[in-house]
Amino acid sequence: MTNVKLAVIYYSSTGTNHTLANWAADGGREEGAEVRVLKIPELAPQSAIDSNPVWKAHVEATKHIPTVTLDDLDWADAIIFSIPTRFGNMPGQVKQFLDTTGGLWFQGKLANKVVSAMTSAQNSHGGQEQTILSLYTSMYHWGAIVAAPGYTDPVIFSSGGNPYGTSVTVDQSGKMVEDVEKSVMHQAKRTVTVARAIKAGLAN
Repeated sequence: MTNVKLAVIYYSSTGTNHTLANWAADGGREEGAEVRVLKIPELAPQSAIDSNPVWKAHVEATKHIPTVTLDDLDWADAIIFSIPTRFGNMPGQVKQFLDTTGGLWFQGKLANKVVSAMTSAQNSHGGQEQTILSLYTSMYHWGAIVAAPGYTDPVIFSSGGNPYGTSVTVDQSGKMVEDVEKSVMHQAKRTVTVARAIKAGLAN
């Protein structure tokens, strides 16, 4: 069986997308992938982080998780992003990181990577789909292959029915409204399966 290297890259201020990333990592491993869980660098000032006890606690609790580098993108066959929605778009931290990938793009090292994305927001119509699609726009420029979940499993319907990528609503207490763990696992397994087929095909 073709080995697939999966990078699960997340940005999370209070923990939701970190949880989604860990579920995706579990799904990837179940599908036989070699997995790295990596966080996007924080750009917010320490004063902003300190002003929110939940944010501060999450930063402290995840200090051990490696920060993503361009070498991780080069290493990966497949990439899953887990990012929050900010005004119907990706957070500035994520955009800043994507803007550093021009050198890899120029060398053609991002072409044929298999990518997928997940997101969260505090409102059920808070721009989740738009956030995922805006991230995929950058992926198209990379020449990557988007492995959206579509409606490839009934679990997609039970967790909200987003065909672009798993999305979840988070209430004011920080609790996820929808049960999306199985959807995340399915999306991760699908991403690895597509990446394995692409990698094997390119090797022939």
